[in-house]
Amino acid sequence: MTQNEFVQPLNTKITNLAPDGLTGFQKQVRDIPDLLRLTFGEPGFDVDENIKEAVMSSIANNNSHYADAQGERDLRQAAAAYYSSRYDLPFDDETNVIVTVGASEAINVIFMTLLNDNEGLMIPEPAYAPYTASLDLAHGQKITVNTRPTNFKLTPELVAQTVEESDVNIKAVLFNYPVNPTGVTYTRNELEALADVFKKYHLWVISDEIYAQLTYDQEHVSMASLLPEQSILMTGLSKSHAMTGYRIGFIIADKAFVDQAQKVHEALTFALPKFIQDGATVALTKSANVAEGMREIYKKRRDWMVPQLEAFGFEIVPAEGAFYIFAKIPADMNQDSEVFALDLAENGHVAVIPGAAFSEFTPEYIRISYAASDEDLQEAIRRMNIYFDKKRAN
Repeated sequence: MTQNEFVQPLNTKITNLAPDGLTGFQKQVRDIPDLLRLTFGEPGFDVDENIKEAVMSSIANNNSHYADAQGERDLRQAAAAYYSSRYDLPFDDETNVIVTVGASEAINVIFMTLLNDNEGLMIPEPAYAPYTASLDLAHGQKITVNTRPTNFKLTPELVAQTVEESDVNIKAVLFNYPVNPTGVTYTRNELEALADVFKKYHLWVISDEIYAQLTYDQEHVSMASLLPEQSILMTGLSKSHAMTGYRIGFIIADKAFVDQAQKVHEALTFALPKFIQDGATVALTKSANVAEGMREIYKKRRDWMVPQLEAFGFEIVPAEGAFYIFAKIPADMNQDSEVFALDLAENGHVAVIPGAAFSEFTPEYIRISYAASDEDLQEAIRRMNIYFDKKRAN
């Protein structure tokens, strides 16, 4: 039998997975020359020197062996202290924490731990696209909530309506804020009202608060402080400490949940490299406040970018956190975000992400990241000005 005659099929769960709209578009435009990318959520800052020194020292000291599978105790203690003190969490012990390979692994661990086959997960949209693939891998069912009519916010009324009308047992809600891609976040009053309805319907709350420290105009209130018995906090150091490549994430929850989720984590990853965990411990202690400086810079960039984009005719969703602007394409342009974004990349040499990558409900929106440098943002606006002038002259 030749190799071409071998016909055993692959897992249809995998072959039927839809391509990731974010990475798929990146691949589509990657060969365009001189392309300025305002696409991924990649902080435009270097890692703090204290963190780098800790990692290099750890390597020099031969910390190259297996680490604690749940995460090194020092790091888990630091994470429990860091997040509980900032957000008034009851999860203040190292037994409440699992150290994961970024928030990406945390998503998969939580889904696999919570959901039986075909149980429902409520996901407000637009939303971070990889949630859906992770849910498919966990054999759960996606119950989509369109937040566009409510100014891109989940409301108690939407939650109640979704649960009451669903034919599927909805076990949990995935609640991300500040929201990727819109930048929207919630006030304490809004969160308290949502906590009440989550409690009424006995919903687990997977609270993705990875952008918590990039909240600009108000206090960030954690759902885990309002509804600790039902909340699983998912966070990490990628955005707050510009440590995307270090891949440090955290699951923080009641010990009973953590003990079960740890079984999944050990099967998927076992443990992260100890020298990276040593750097993460310093990030949460000696370098605990680095996000504050970044937040002020991001806020200035947001405040500069929004009027520039509005002058082109974009309608901007209020960007209250994270480092994204979610913008409705000007009315005189092609309203298909995939067509518009590709044309902007090819002819304007500026790359943004189509809104269709985040939801079927936002086909005429784009997501623009202002995590790039000031110089890149200024150049992007200059190029977009030329692009729109040419398009409108024709």
